[in-house]
Amino acid sequence: MKPTPLIDQEQFRLIINRLCFELVENHDDFSNTVILGIQPRGIYLAERIKDTLKEIIPQAQIDYGVLDTTFFRDDFRRREQPIAANATSVPFIIENKKVILIDDVLYTGRTIRAAMDAMLAYGRPSFVELLTLVDRRFSRELPIEASYVGKAIDSIDSQRVTVEWAHLNKAKKDRVVLHTSAHNE
Repeated sequence: MKPTPLIDQEQFRLIINRLCFELVENHDDFSNTVILGIQPRGIYLAERIKDTLKEIIPQAQIDYGVLDTTFFRDDFRRREQPIAANATSVPFIIENKKVILIDDVLYTGRTIRAAMDAMLAYGRPSFVELLTLVDRRFSRELPIEASYVGKAIDSIDSQRVTVEWAHLNKAKKDRVVLHTSAHNE
């Protein structure tokens, strides 16, 4: 079955801008706030958020890092093939800071739980929020909820949601699509 578009390029741009203005409303100049993009796919959204925030408030110093959750996942040893870790780069301490964790799709909540464990290696934050582009809201296995959501969708477990970034895909468009396997029709 052909993938179903959930967010087109124009909606994508509007959602990113809206999310950034919500962040500015709640975090002012970001002097006590840091952004952590979750590897592997959340880093693209985090970079876009950081860049858009810099356009909105050019004088702000925004601390930005990328966090790998591989060895903090509860399914790490349950996989047939060994998992390759991604890079972590958090060049600051998060002690008593407000942390915005960013991932592209919130699904079961397990990646976010792992990210919260991983970030504690960099200090104890005063507050943690989650920003996600897509919230697959009826698929949660853990009681985790996003503070900032681009779009909430209803989907079933056999479906897959992918975020396509213009600088990474052949279509040269930012968009979000829903994939349904043929045997589900």
